[in-house]
Amino acid sequence: MPAIHSSLSFYMKPLFLSNSSLFPRKFTVPKEYLLNPRSLCALSSASNQNGGRSGARSLSPSPVSDDLQKIDVNPPKGTRDFPPEDMRLRNWLFHNFQEVSRLFGFEEVDFPVLESEALFIRKAGEEIRDQLYCFEDRGNRRVALRPELTPSLARLVIQKGKSVSLPLKWFAVGQCWRYERMTRGRRREHYQWNMDIIGVPAVTAEAELISSIITFFKRIGITASDVGFRISSRKVLQEVLRCHSIPEHLFGKVCIIIDKIEKLPLDVIKNDLKSAGMSEAAIEELLRVLSIKSLTELEGWF
Repeated sequence: MPAIHSSLSFYMKPLFLSNSSLFPRKFTVPKEYLLNPRSLCALSSASNQNGGRSGARSLSPSPVSDDLQKIDVNPPKGTRDFPPEDMRLRNWLFHNFQEVSRLFGFEEVDFPVLESEALFIRKAGEEIRDQLYCFEDRGNRRVALRPELTPSLARLVIQKGKSVSLPLKWFAVGQCWRYERMTRGRRREHYQWNMDIIGVPAVTAEAELISSIITFFKRIGITASDVGFRISSRKVLQEVLRCHSIPEHLFGKVCIIIDKIEKLPLDVIKNDLKSAGMSEAAIEELLRVLSIKSLTELEGWF
């Protein structure tokens, strides 16, 4: 029987915006620092012939085109630097991640930044490939920079097997990459705080995770007037599908489609659900349930 897994992921939006206007977008490298390979080899040869003495004949660098003199000083698109003032803020935030995790009895883990490409495709489907920074290494293996932490967690738990005892309470703070269209507050590089409980079948695991994130918000001064919680339940989704005679084997596919509901137009979501085998009535009922904003409304549906 597979272990029960409860997870909380906190996506750290780009809080630190460096003032790039302080620096010119391009700067010119002085020509004396640019030697072409032939000049460099000739200079080395002349020095060796003179025993390395300072009297060796110097060679002037060959002319270099203007294009080669210009270097972009900005980080790659979608990434960012952390100068000292931003690093202090990041360290403070990460310290609170770690302190809250340990307060609730979680142990810290970490995973490789580079993983097998298949690991992420297995979880999210082939469409995730377009969002991966992926390539083939020198051993002809398909690898990718991690877009999230959960697949790596699952891989590690499976690798450890019976050598670890359940329940597990692990947390991680890691840098992730997704090659996707950038929007306000969402870049191609981000940090993710994961808290995972594995092996607790009761709803107490979810309650503990919710309590931990509330504790975190209180520690950094965020109150109920600033944020709210949106809680999803697979059991509710399963009940909706059961009421409309949707086969259980389609549940995973439906969940993947629903996960994109805030990223894709509603018509696209409906078409994907219809292609997955859901009737129009079932789709409308599912979307209505997903729009419920309180437990009172949810009780009314049942």
